[in-house]
Parts: sequence; C-alpha cells; structure tokens
Amino acid sequence: MDGHQQQYIQLARRPSPADATPPATMQPNDGARLVMCPSLYLAAYRGRTEEVMALLLQQHGAGYQATGIIQHGQCDILEVSAEGNTVLHVAAEQGHDELIRELYLRSREEDGLLSRRNSALDTPLHRAARAGHVRAVSALVQLVRDCGENILGCKNEAGDTALHLAASHGHGGAVEVLVSAAAEPAAEENNAGMSPLYLAVMSGSVRAVRAIIRACRDASSDGPRSQNALHAAIFRSSEMVHLLLEWRPTLADQVDSSGSSPLHFAASTGDCTIVRAILHAAPQTAVYTKDSSGLSALHVAARMGHHRVIKDMLGTCPHAGELRDHDGGNFVHAAAREKRSKVVSLAVKNPMLRGILDAHDRHGNTPLHLAVAAGAPDVVEALLRRGKVRADVLNNDGRTPFDLGAGSTSFFTMVKLVVTLVAFGAQLGPQRHDHLTPWSDHYAAEKIEKSSDIFAVVAALIATAAFTAGFNMPGGYGDTGEASLAVAGKPVFKAFLFLDTLAVATSMAAVILLVYGKSSRSTADSWKSFAWALQLMWVSLIVLLLAFYAALVAAVTTRAVRYGFMAVLACIFALQFRIATWIGDEPQSCTVWRFIWLRFFHSKGRDGIIRRQYPLVCASVFHFFVFQVTSVIAFFCVGAILGPDGWRLATSSAPAPSPL
Repeated sequence: MDGHQQQYIQLARRPSPADATPPATMQPNDGARLVMCPSLYLAAYRGRTEEVMALLLQQHGAGYQATGIIQHGQCDILEVSAEGNTVLHVAAEQGHDELIRELYLRSREEDGLLSRRNSALDTPLHRAARAGHVRAVSALVQLVRDCGENILGCKNEAGDTALHLAASHGHGGAVEVLVSAAAEPAAEENNAGMSPLYLAVMSGSVRAVRAIIRACRDASSDGPRSQNALHAAIFRSSEMVHLLLEWRPTLADQVDSSGSSPLHFAASTGDCTIVRAILHAAPQTAVYTKDSSGLSALHVAARMGHHRVIKDMLGTCPHAGELRDHDGGNFVHAAAREKRSKVVSLAVKNPMLRGILDAHDRHGNTPLHLAVAAGAPDVVEALLRRGKVRADVLNNDGRTPFDLGAGSTSFFTMVKLVVTLVAFGAQLGPQRHDHLTPWSDHYAAEKIEKSSDIFAVVAALIATAAFTAGFNMPGGYGDTGEASLAVAGKPVFKAFLFLDTLAVATSMAAVILLVYGKSSRSTADSWKSFAWALQLMWVSLIVLLLAFYAALVAAVTTRAVRYGFMAVLACIFALQFRIATWIGDEPQSCTVWRFIWLRFFHSKGRDGIIRRQYPLVCASVFHFFVFQVTSVIAFFCVGAILGPDGWRLATSSAPAPSPL
C-alpha cells in the first residue's frame, strides 16, 4: 500500500495526556483524517444544534501515535465522513441554516472551514445548492462575505460551481441567491461544456432562467455539441423561448455542431407559437440556414408533416419554397418522400408554388416520382388532380412515375397507385412489352394460402348455422308438421326462408372456391378465387343475419329485442365502412370512375400493358364495387324486412288486449 492510498482510522477512545498534541508535521488535513463520530453525524443530519455543540464543546485535540493512527476523545469539528464530508457539509446538505451559523462561530479559529472539499471536491455551498435549500445557501453566502473567502466560483470534480448545481436541479430560489451574490459564475462552463443557463433551461425552471438572464447580461448560454440555451428551450416551454429571445436575439442565428439552428429544432416539433417567435426575433436569413445535410427548416417541417409551420415560414419568406437540399430537392420533394399529404396539399393550393411541383432533383425525380416510389396514393392524387403536374416526366434513369409503381410492396397500395396514375393519363416509359414483368406479392400469396384453410372452416360454420336454422323454424310446428308461421302466411317468414337458403348456398360456394384457389397453380387464379370466396362469405354473413332478423320480426313483438338487433346491424355496417376505407378510400370516387372510363373506353392500347404488368388491378376495382353494392343491398333489405309488417311491430308498443 503506497502513501497516497493509506487511510487512517480513528479509535473511539480517549487519548492519553502524552498524545494530546500531534507533531507539527502531521496535521489532520494533510493525509491523516479524523473519521466522523456516528453521534456527531446523526446530530448534524437531524439538525440538532444543541446536541452538536455539546459534542464539540470539549475538544482535546487529536493524538498521534507512532503507528500512524489518529485518536481522539471528544468529537472534533474537522472529522469527516467516508466521502470526506465535514459536519458543515452534512448540515448544508440538509438545509440546517442555524446549525451552519453556530458551526461557523464555533470554528472561527479554523482556517478555511467553509471552503473544505469532500472527495468529489464539493464545498458545503455545493451541497446546499444541489439540495436547493435557499436559507442554507443564503447563510453560507453571508458567512463567505463575512470571512472574506471567495468560494462562489469554486468548481468541483465535474467542473460545476454551486450555481451549476442549483440550476441543473431547477432550484430557482437558490439560483437567485447565488447570482445576486456573484454574477461571474454564470459565465463559466463545467467540464461537459454546459453553462448554468443551459442547465437551468434543461431543468425546466423558468424562475432559474429568469434569475440568470436578469442578473448577468454576459452569462454564457453554451451547451453540449455547440448548442445554446435556445436550442434546449424549444423542447421545454414557449415562455423560456420568449425570455431568451428578449435577452439575446442573436441566439436564433447560432447553429450547433450539425449545423442546426433553433428554427430547425422548432420546425421539427411543429409548435407554431415558438416558430413565430423565432421568425419575429431572427433575421430572414434564419429561414435560409441549412444544416450539414443541406436541409433548411422548411425541409424539416415538410419531413415531419407540420403544414402549419410551413405556412408560417412561407408567410414570412414567400420565396423560401425555392430552397433546395444537397440532393436538389425542395420541401415538396421532402414531403412526398415522407408521405406528408397535408404539406403537399398546402403547396398545391398555393399558386406561388406551382412552379416547384414539377421541379427535378439531382436524380431527375419530381415530387410525383418520389410519392409513387414511397407508396403514397393520396400524395399522388393531390399532385395529379389538384396540382395538375405532368405524369409522363422521365428521371435520369429514363423512368416515369408509373414505372416506379412496380416497386410497391403492398398489394392495396399498388392497386391505389395504378388506379390513380391510369385515371390521370400516366404512361410507362418506352420499353418492349415482352419485357414487362407482372407485379406479384409473394408475401400476399403466402398469406392467401395460409388463410384459405381458416376461411374455409368459417364458411363451413356459416353453412352449418344456416342448415340448423332451416330445420328449427321460428314459431315452431303445427299439428300437421308444417311451420306455424308458414300457415299464418306472414311475408316476413317467406323472407326468412329465402335468406336462409341463400346463406347456405353462398357459404358452400365460398368453401368450394377456397378449396379450388388453394389447389390452383396460378397465382392470379388463386387470388381471384380467394377474392370471390371472400365476397360470398360476406354475403352469407349478411344474409344469415338478415334471416335471423326476419325470424325475430316474425316471431317476437318486443321492441327492445328488435332495437338491440338493429344496433348490431349498425355496428356491422360501420365495420363494412371501415373495411372499405382501409381498402380503397385513397383514390376518390371520381378518380375510380375516371379510371373505369379510361380503362374501358379510351385505353388506346394501354389495356394490354395494364393487364400484362398489373393483372389484378381491374379485378380488384371490380371486387371493391361488388363489396360496396352488396352492403348497400343489405341495407335496403333491412328496410324491406321491416316493411309494413315488421316496421309497425318494431316501432309500436305492445298490442292492447282485445275487448271482452
């Protein structure tokens, strides 16, 4: 064990008179130390001033033996804890201001007690500031003034002053006391390059931020990675942003190590209040500032889809829309790549931005190219229908937007893109038709194959339920074995028989199609069989529910039951609407009808191309309309079943008893 690692141990026994005075060469603070008595530590921790003073009343001094061990009898004010904290450190950390004053009066003869450091180089003021004890901090500051010691700027092992610690923990009251005593530490940075102001912002304490900027006009605002306090304030509160901009407007022009200005940060959050504040305080050049990737704040807002922020920026700098990144793309390119339809719609509606909708980046791609490649049908439709951009532009690879649609990995996305592009006259690039590769989704084919077994079981269960309903007639059977409601001749019962039979037929047909599709070797035939099976299963479900409802109307007169079943049907129709939205709401109805018109009446040779490369698009549109029509017919069937018989029973109260 070397001399630097040697530790000395206090023995809890009274020293002999011979040990009363240590040698001059061995002071307790010069390598040997007095380990704090547990009683003294607990008394100081609990703030028991009288008990602490009683323990320190009789001081016999420390004794030194030849073994290198310091001994003492009564407690000593220089005793330290395991981490080198004196009793003053303990009192300061717990905020016992009265005890702090008493200890100072008790130790006036001891030099530098207020500036003593623990193992982390913290003074008692560091400990009080970290804990946020305002009265303890005030007491220590006052005592420092009285004794003439200057410890307000002392730094600990991490380079933090007491002001750094109070600010980082958001102790506004302690910060106010410290900056009123000395403003110089506000200009200091710790070892991590963070100033007290930056730490105060990160803590979220508006009070601490206000205290620093009011007390010190020259306070540092630096943070890590060359950020300033305004960068951090954007993610805390708009009030901090306004305070910092009023204090030092030039913060809005400063950039961090990646070239990002505070406006870049604000554009990424989408907070319009903060963006407007920065735009108002900063010069117009802040909008033109680009980061190391060549992105302006306008590009950042477009990538995040914050269309209101873009509107505010363009309102301040209308020509900022021309800004291009390192790839030569404007903010519409960025929005199209990230599928931000609201940003694209904003650009389309602004007549001043029409010129950038067809702009090319360094790869020759227009926003339409990027939207198709990203699989964003809503952006494609906005550009084609409202923006009226050209759909046959070639990029540097000689590919049109339609050519890029083949890269879509989602079946529904592919269908929406093709429908929208064909509806607005998009063309494939010049190429031989025999080189066209049919679009295929291997993942979807695997899902269809795995799902066919499950759907076949479901269809069989529907058929079983329909068979069972056919043998258990509502209303029971009469003496002749004929259904009672059939004898009564109720039209709604006839509707039940028809619907139940239709449910059996459609569900069995669905089972057959699923089995055929699973055994088919052709992907197109398998998909078409699967699609027709799903249509028939949907019909069988709707018809079976209607059959049950018809039986209910024919046999029961309770309104609550009927209304409950109507609620169930309403939920089913809501589900149908949600499915329709999921499958095909991106191309609007007028776009779909336009596709059908151009597909069948003005194809001009494109029909063969579509069939060759996208063989399932037309079938998908057809099945979508069948699905919609089926749901509409089911809705009208409910009204027909209610009719003059069922509707009257469903809406009227229970029939009155016949007169005697």
